[in-house]
Amino acid sequence: MSIVVVAAAVLGLIAGSYARAVAAGFAAQAEARPGGEPHDRYGELSRALAAAARAVPLPRPPYAVEGATALAAALVAWRVHDGWVLAAWLYAVVAGAALAEIDRKTWRLPDAITLPSYPIVLALLAPSGRVLPALASGCALGAVYAVLWFVRPTGLGLGDVKLAGLIGLLAGALGAQAVIAAGMAGQVLGALYAAGLLLARRATRTTEFPFGPFMLAGALAALAFPDI
Repeated sequence: MSIVVVAAAVLGLIAGSYARAVAAGFAAQAEARPGGEPHDRYGELSRALAAAARAVPLPRPPYAVEGATALAAALVAWRVHDGWVLAAWLYAVVAGAALAEIDRKTWRLPDAITLPSYPIVLALLAPSGRVLPALASGCALGAVYAVLWFVRPTGLGLGDVKLAGLIGLLAGALGAQAVIAAGMAGQVLGALYAAGLLLARRATRTTEFPFGPFMLAGALAALAFPDI
């Protein structure tokens, strides 16, 4: 196994503990409106980052966030070989781990993490020369999710639309096929989860659930299985 992959996994394990701490800071806030953002969204982020800065970077039970971040970082290091594109994806792995945990607990994808990630990812992609296809792909995937939100706003949130644009940026740096695979995989994974809930009689056809984690998992699936 490549030393880069091993190093990415180890660093992902450490970064995952910080992502969990950031997510816990958001989950602890009570001022968010249902389906919306807190009034002090960036103040919330500063408090969460301060809590993460005080955290000990060691995995803690149940190790879910740390383990998922380590596996995702290893997968990215294995599949992405351009240095600047790899840096953008590794940043997204850590930000995505925090977003997935926040969405799982609070049913929202905070702008305080999603929106600043756009210029960060673009800045990391700039030296690779792939900014234009990344921008085009981000706009395209974001537009698709915007249409889905417009058609059925109870099924998707605006946070999902903003996350879709970010996923499009990252996948677009790898090519059009990666964008299509990431978009389709997220929908398929969400549909499989919904079907599982229905079969287990734990949900009805109108039951809603956080969709952000499945979108992020779909982006990783596009890396693991580039031909899907």
